[in-house]
Amino acid sequence: MEIVLVVAVAENGVIGRDNTIPWRLKTDQQRLKAITMNKPVVMGRKTFESLRRPLPGRTNIVVTRDVNYQARGAVVTTSFENARAVAHGDALRRFATEIAVIGGAEIYAQWMGVADRLEITEVHARPDGDTRFDIIDAKDWEEVARVRNPAGPDDSADFSYVTYRRRGRR
Repeated sequence: MEIVLVVAVAENGVIGRDNTIPWRLKTDQQRLKAITMNKPVVMGRKTFESLRRPLPGRTNIVVTRDVNYQARGAVVTTSFENARAVAHGDALRRFATEIAVIGGAEIYAQWMGVADRLEITEVHARPDGDTRFDIIDAKDWEEVARVRNPAGPDDSADFSYVTYRRRGRR
């Protein structure tokens, strides 16, 4: 079962500002849907709330420290271990080969050590922000694909899709 972190990151490491994404990339939203459809998706509470609704066609797994938190249309858990177990079981039931982790920063940090692949959208902009993604360490990760894209009509910046695989795992 592959664990895939899916994230859009600006050139300066920013992934968010005030619990929002500081750019608009409709093209990337379509890619996120394609990568995550029919799979379990793991996210933090703030990320879930920023979506304003569960992502359809996917099991939404929300990790929060708040033991009383409830989220309609999502499975809520309070630990990395429980989220991983729920995601693994859901993936098996769906015959999915991947678990997708979609944010935010704390969730990415928790899952980075067990991730097999990173699907990064490099946003060619330098927005202000208060949430960042850790630098990808070349000793742990190998870039295996890169495609540069010009901004489409509903995109606020040029961007590149970059895939990394963890070194030493195949």
